[in-house]
Amino acid sequence: MKALEDKLRREATVLSTDILKVGNFLNQTLDVSFIMEMGKEIARLYTHERVTKIVTIEASGIAIATAAAIHMGVPVVFAKKSRVSTQTGNLYHASVKSFTHGNTYEAIIPMDMLSEKDRVLIIDDFLAHGAALTGLLSIIQQSGATLVGCAIAIEKGFQGGGDKLRAEGVRIDSLARIRSMDPETGIEFYA
Repeated sequence: MKALEDKLRREATVLSTDILKVGNFLNQTLDVSFIMEMGKEIARLYTHERVTKIVTIEASGIAIATAAAIHMGVPVVFAKKSRVSTQTGNLYHASVKSFTHGNTYEAIIPMDMLSEKDRVLIIDDFLAHGAALTGLLSIIQQSGATLVGCAIAIEKGFQGGGDKLRAEGVRIDSLARIRSMDPETGIEFYA
Protein backbone atom coordinates (compact mmCIF):
# COMPACT_ATOMS: atom_id res chain seq x y z
CA MET A 1 0.00 0.00 0.00
CA LYS A 2 1.89 3.00 -1.31
CA ALA A 3 0.01 5.39 1.00
CA LEU A 4 1.26 3.47 4.07
CA GLU A 5 4.83 3.40 2.77
CA ASP A 6 4.66 7.18 2.22
CA LYS A 7 3.20 7.73 5.70
CA LEU A 8 5.94 5.59 7.26
CA ARG A 9 8.62 7.62 5.47
CA ARG A 10 7.04 10.89 6.66
CA GLU A 11 5.79 10.09 10.16
CA ALA A 12 7.49 6.98 11.58
CA THR A 13 10.67 7.17 13.60
CA VAL A 14 13.37 4.56 13.03
CA LEU A 15 14.82 4.06 16.52
CA SER A 16 17.27 1.32 15.47
CA THR A 17 17.75 -1.20 12.70
CA ASP A 18 15.11 -3.36 14.48
CA ILE A 19 12.67 -0.91 16.07
CA LEU A 20 10.20 1.36 14.27
CA LYS A 21 8.07 3.82 16.24
CA VAL A 22 4.59 4.45 14.79
CA GLY A 23 2.83 5.57 17.97
CA ASN A 24 1.91 8.93 16.46
CA PHE A 25 -0.57 7.40 13.99
CA LEU A 26 -0.99 3.63 14.38
CA ASN A 27 -0.67 2.23 17.87
CA GLN A 28 -1.01 4.94 20.51
CA THR A 29 -2.40 7.94 18.70
CA LEU A 30 -4.72 6.67 15.98
CA ASP A 31 -5.11 8.37 12.61
CA VAL A 32 -8.61 6.96 12.28
CA SER A 33 -9.22 8.08 8.69
CA PHE A 34 -5.99 6.49 7.57
CA ILE A 35 -6.65 3.30 9.54
CA MET A 36 -10.06 3.09 7.85
CA GLU A 37 -8.28 3.22 4.48
CA MET A 38 -6.01 0.40 5.61
CA GLY A 39 -9.10 -1.59 6.62
CA LYS A 40 -10.65 -0.93 3.22
CA GLU A 41 -7.55 -2.29 1.49
CA ILE A 42 -7.54 -5.41 3.66
CA ALA A 43 -11.23 -5.95 2.88
CA ARG A 44 -10.43 -5.63 -0.84
CA LEU A 45 -7.65 -8.23 -0.57
CA TYR A 46 -9.98 -10.75 1.12
CA THR A 47 -13.25 -9.89 -0.60
CA HIS A 48 -13.76 -13.41 -2.05
CA GLU A 49 -12.67 -15.40 1.02
CA ARG A 50 -16.05 -15.50 2.84
CA VAL A 51 -14.46 -14.36 6.12
CA THR A 52 -16.76 -14.87 9.12
CA LYS A 53 -14.46 -13.51 11.85
CA ILE A 54 -11.33 -11.43 12.19
CA VAL A 55 -8.89 -12.41 14.94
CA THR A 56 -6.15 -10.23 16.44
CA ILE A 57 -4.20 -9.82 19.71
CA GLU A 58 -4.74 -6.92 22.08
CA ALA A 59 -3.98 -4.08 21.83
CA SER A 60 -2.37 -2.54 18.76
CA GLY A 61 -4.04 -4.83 16.21
CA ILE A 62 -7.55 -4.00 17.37
CA ALA A 63 -7.92 -0.68 15.52
CA ILE A 64 -6.83 -2.12 12.16
CA ALA A 65 -8.93 -5.25 12.68
CA THR A 66 -11.97 -3.10 13.51
CA ALA A 67 -11.48 -0.97 10.41
CA ALA A 68 -11.33 -4.07 8.21
CA ALA A 69 -14.33 -5.58 10.02
CA ILE A 70 -16.43 -2.50 9.32
CA HIS A 71 -15.69 -2.84 5.60
CA MET A 72 -16.27 -6.61 5.65
CA GLY A 73 -19.31 -6.68 7.93
CA VAL A 74 -17.88 -9.30 10.32
CA PRO A 75 -17.02 -9.35 14.05
CA VAL A 76 -13.56 -9.00 15.58
CA VAL A 77 -12.34 -11.44 18.22
CA PHE A 78 -9.18 -10.48 20.03
CA ALA A 79 -6.91 -12.61 22.13
CA LYS A 80 -6.29 -11.21 25.58
CA LYS A 81 -2.79 -11.32 26.98
CA SER A 82 -3.95 -12.50 30.39
CA ARG A 83 -7.01 -14.17 31.88
CA VAL A 84 -9.58 -11.85 33.46
CA SER A 85 -12.22 -12.67 36.06
CA THR A 86 -15.07 -12.39 33.54
CA GLN A 87 -13.64 -15.19 31.37
CA THR A 88 -15.38 -18.41 32.27
CA GLY A 89 -15.34 -21.80 30.65
CA ASN A 90 -12.72 -23.39 28.47
CA LEU A 91 -10.11 -21.37 26.65
CA TYR A 92 -7.94 -21.64 23.58
CA HIS A 93 -4.47 -20.43 24.48
CA ALA A 94 -0.95 -20.18 23.14
CA SER A 95 2.35 -18.90 24.54
CA VAL A 96 3.68 -15.86 22.68
CA LYS A 97 7.09 -14.25 23.08
CA SER A 98 6.81 -10.50 22.52
CA PHE A 99 9.66 -8.96 20.53
CA THR A 100 8.54 -5.44 21.51
CA HIS A 101 8.08 -6.03 25.24
CA GLY A 102 10.73 -8.71 25.74
CA ASN A 103 8.41 -11.04 27.66
CA THR A 104 6.25 -14.11 27.13
CA TYR A 105 2.49 -14.12 27.66
CA GLU A 106 -0.48 -16.42 27.11
CA ALA A 107 -2.79 -15.35 24.27
CA ILE A 108 -6.30 -16.39 25.33
CA ILE A 109 -9.62 -16.68 23.48
CA PRO A 110 -12.70 -18.32 25.05
CA MET A 111 -13.75 -21.46 23.16
CA ASP A 112 -17.26 -20.15 22.55
CA MET A 113 -15.86 -17.32 20.37
CA LEU A 114 -14.38 -19.52 17.61
CA SER A 115 -15.52 -22.76 16.06
CA GLU A 116 -14.94 -25.09 13.13
CA LYS A 117 -17.65 -23.18 11.24
CA ASP A 118 -15.57 -20.00 11.13
CA ARG A 119 -13.43 -18.71 8.27
CA VAL A 120 -10.84 -16.56 10.01
CA LEU A 121 -8.69 -13.67 8.87
CA ILE A 122 -5.88 -12.77 11.29
CA ILE A 123 -4.91 -9.09 11.38
CA ASP A 124 -2.03 -7.47 13.26
CA ASP A 125 -0.08 -4.23 13.21
CA PHE A 126 3.44 -5.69 12.92
CA LEU A 127 5.05 -8.90 11.73
CA ALA A 128 8.68 -9.30 12.76
CA HIS A 129 9.79 -12.73 13.95
CA GLY A 130 6.28 -14.18 13.68
CA ALA A 131 5.67 -15.11 17.32
CA ALA A 132 2.29 -13.38 17.64
CA LEU A 133 1.03 -14.86 14.37
CA THR A 134 2.31 -18.30 15.34
CA GLY A 135 0.37 -18.05 18.61
CA LEU A 136 -2.82 -16.99 16.82
CA LEU A 137 -2.35 -19.74 14.22
CA SER A 138 -2.18 -22.25 17.06
CA ILE A 139 -5.44 -20.91 18.50
CA ILE A 140 -7.13 -21.09 15.08
CA GLN A 141 -5.92 -24.68 14.70
CA GLN A 142 -7.18 -25.57 18.20
CA SER A 143 -10.63 -24.19 17.31
CA GLY A 144 -10.90 -26.15 14.07
CA ALA A 145 -11.68 -22.93 12.18
CA THR A 146 -10.40 -22.38 8.64
CA LEU A 147 -7.62 -19.82 8.25
CA VAL A 148 -8.05 -17.74 5.08
CA GLY A 149 -4.95 -15.60 5.64
CA CYS A 150 -3.10 -13.01 7.66
CA ALA A 151 -3.22 -9.29 6.91
CA ILE A 152 -0.40 -7.25 8.41
CA ALA A 153 -0.01 -3.48 8.44
CA ILE A 154 3.80 -3.43 8.62
CA GLU A 155 6.08 -6.41 8.02
CA LYS A 156 9.74 -6.12 8.93
CA GLY A 157 10.75 -8.59 6.23
CA PHE A 158 14.39 -8.64 7.26
CA GLN A 159 13.44 -10.32 10.56
CA GLY A 160 12.24 -13.44 8.74
CA GLY A 161 8.91 -14.23 10.40
CA GLY A 162 6.85 -13.68 7.27
CA ASP A 163 9.14 -15.75 5.07
CA LYS A 164 9.06 -18.64 7.56
CA LEU A 165 5.26 -18.64 7.72
CA ARG A 166 4.89 -18.29 3.94
CA ALA A 167 7.19 -21.32 3.54
CA GLU A 168 4.73 -23.21 5.77
CA GLY A 169 1.91 -22.32 3.37
CA VAL A 170 0.36 -19.43 5.31
CA ARG A 171 -1.08 -16.63 3.16
CA ILE A 172 0.32 -13.30 4.36
CA ASP A 173 -0.58 -9.94 2.87
CA SER A 174 1.44 -7.03 4.26
CA LEU A 175 0.36 -3.48 3.45
CA ALA A 176 3.97 -2.31 3.83
CA ARG A 177 6.94 -4.69 3.72
CA ILE A 178 10.22 -3.26 4.97
CA ARG A 179 13.46 -4.59 3.48
CA SER A 180 15.70 -2.62 5.87
CA MET A 181 15.68 0.40 8.13
CA ASP A 182 18.30 2.56 9.73
CA PRO A 183 18.08 5.75 11.82
CA GLU A 184 20.50 7.46 9.44
CA THR A 185 19.30 6.27 6.02
CA GLY A 186 15.60 5.66 6.72
CA ILE A 187 13.34 2.88 5.49
CA GLU A 188 13.74 0.74 2.37
CA PHE A 189 10.70 -1.22 1.16
CA TYR A 190 10.45 -4.33 -1.00
CA ALA A 191 9.36 -3.53 -4.55
